Amino acid sequence: MTRTDHAIEELYRRHAPNAFRRARRLLGTDADAHEVVHDVFLSLFERPEQFAGTSHVTTFLYSMITHACLNRLRNQTNRRRLLERHAPAAMPDFRSTQAQRSVELRSLLERMPEAYAAVAVYYYLDEFSHAEIARILGCSARHVGHLLERLAAWAANQESEACNT
Repeated sequence: MTRTDHAIEELYRRHAPNAFRRARRLLGTDADAHEVVHDVFLSLFERPEQFAGTSHVTTFLYSMITHACLNRLRNQTNRRRLLERHAPAAMPDFRSTQAQRSVELRSLLERMPEAYAAVAVYYYLDEFSHAEIARILGCSARHVGHLLERLAAWAANQESEACNT
């Protein structure tokens, strides 16, 4: 084993449990969460240069897990399963319980443009501030606010289209 292999193995030992909890929260099942965590760490093992060291490793892994989960939710098979299990809602009631919010948000993530999906997860599910989201996404807090405004407009449009069909 190379030095890099040992470093990635140590990263896995330290961070896989938190990565799994993150993935399970977003995906809703242990099996999907295990698969995403495995894929992310395998990707790091195969291409360690992905981590450029410009952010803290936990921030990097958190972002990788989030994006891998969002991509998985967009998968055709998963989309069908989610739509059968949950009637699509135009926009979840964010005053509802955390568990209900998670289910409602998952059903929307597959249809959202990627930038909206990421900001929706960080803001509505994780309840991060604009500044925290900006740090993760590498943009300004003002841009995060604009993304949230566009997300609200997108959701209103989705609701309007659902009412017209």
